[in-house]
Amino acid sequence: MATTWKLDPAHSEITFKVKHMMISNVKGNFQTFDAEVQSEDDSFKNAKTTATIQTDSVYTNNSDRDQHLKGADFFDAEANPTITFSTDSLNDEITGHLTLNGVTKPIQLDVDFGGINVDPYGQTKAGFSFDGKINRKDFGLVWNAALETGGVMVSDEVKISGDLQFIKQA
Repeated sequence: MATTWKLDPAHSEITFKVKHMMISNVKGNFQTFDAEVQSEDDSFKNAKTTATIQTDSVYTNNSDRDQHLKGADFFDAEANPTITFSTDSLNDEITGHLTLNGVTKPIQLDVDFGGINVDPYGQTKAGFSFDGKINRKDFGLVWNAALETGGVMVSDEVKISGDLQFIKQA
């Protein structure tokens, strides 16, 4: 029988980083998301994972940029309120399906299982970190601006990472 592990949002984050003007990185995160893992045992091998991110929760510490990202040039949060990810296998690398901007593509992430521990309140928790990258154009996120000196405003490659903590359900 599978065990359900639900996200502990107070101890989890999903972040991204993208090259800006070809000279520096802009970082951001999503402030509202949920995830769940179904696992046959505490090794989490071949566990099933689902995650949902609210696109309008994007935060880059700049309100004008955040509004641009929520708009039709990027996430189109009104038409595509969620980003989803699902997989049927969780190992050192995880291959799953990411749906972003209404487009579903397979992606691969490197995963580090941090282990299992019991917190002071008696809750059993498991921790994972992940890293990967996507090409935003694969998901229809094609907005850009050419620079006078050559190059573009926003790189195609977006690095994504996260630290997720889950609570074992009784």
